Amino acid sequence: MVKTQDPKRKELKILVPGSQPMVSLLGDRDELLKIVENAFKSSILVRGNEITIRGDEGELETIGRLFEELLELLSSGMVLAPESVEKAIEMIMEEGELNPTQVFTDVLISRRGKVIRPKTPNQKRYVEAIRSNTIVFSIGPAGTGKTYLAMAMAVKALLSKEVGRIILTRPAVEAGEKLGFLPGDLYQKVDPYLRPLYDCLYEMIEVERFSKYMEQGLIEVAPLAFMRGRTLNDSFIVLDEAQNTSPEQMKMFLTRLGFGSKAVVTGDITQIDLPGGQKSGMNVVREILTDIGGIEFVCMDERDVVRHKIVQEIVRAYRLYDDSRNDHGRDDRD
Repeated sequence: MVKTQDPKRKELKILVPGSQPMVSLLGDRDELLKIVENAFKSSILVRGNEITIRGDEGELETIGRLFEELLELLSSGMVLAPESVEKAIEMIMEEGELNPTQVFTDVLISRRGKVIRPKTPNQKRYVEAIRSNTIVFSIGPAGTGKTYLAMAMAVKALLSKEVGRIILTRPAVEAGEKLGFLPGDLYQKVDPYLRPLYDCLYEMIEVERFSKYMEQGLIEVAPLAFMRGRTLNDSFIVLDEAQNTSPEQMKMFLTRLGFGSKAVVTGDITQIDLPGGQKSGMNVVREILTDIGGIEFVCMDERDVVRHKIVQEIVRAYRLYDDSRNDHGRDDRD
């Protein structure tokens, strides 16, 4: 038997600096290494602090860049987790404008070991859009970090005194914005609709500080109907679930913006709950405000989902289903 060497198969050696424990790079019981191995066809062998990779030349270059990025992230103080390694692999393979280090090292809030940061290139673009614009619209499915990152940016702006207060609002569609018939006082009436916003805030601010800010009016959480007639100066305003606003409500909200304020509007246009086929203010505003400076639209998709990986698959399946139904509808009309 004559053995021939495939000229395309090469070998790459990576020497890991002694300052970086291999377990930080490879994970407990090689958990992180296995994720890398499953993503590529090349063989990866680890001996001491040396990693040897054998495979096709093109793939070796990709894996080499991946390990460079992971080592850079470790040097920055980031603790690698399975989710971050998976996202880093996606970024390296897509060869986009942003690399994992640029995305993951943008720390928005760090509290008691919990770090809030963008986790995908699109989330990083979203954060940059908020920094550089007066109004940002974020459109995408559940789990893409639209509301969470907006609130993190709001909290960061408040703590650094860039704004004087945070205002969080969402339409109470299920109650038709007519809350008077519900039992209890004002806060008891609106609490079920605003609870998700409170849950986010509790992760970002200490309980004592949060209570103090609420008492002082530095943080306000209220239904969208309560914004009417106000001018919101020196504020960071987040409108959540904006797909459930009417065009009139959206116009009312956007015209509340005062001096020194910034607004982020988030919504999922595939989950509109407005009654009677009513038009969504989120859809209408996309047709009206596309050419105004200081306003930016950021669209998310299933690649930006940062919940359980199966959520990505669910979002993708629903998108394909909706696309196929829309295609059939066009065929019927044709």
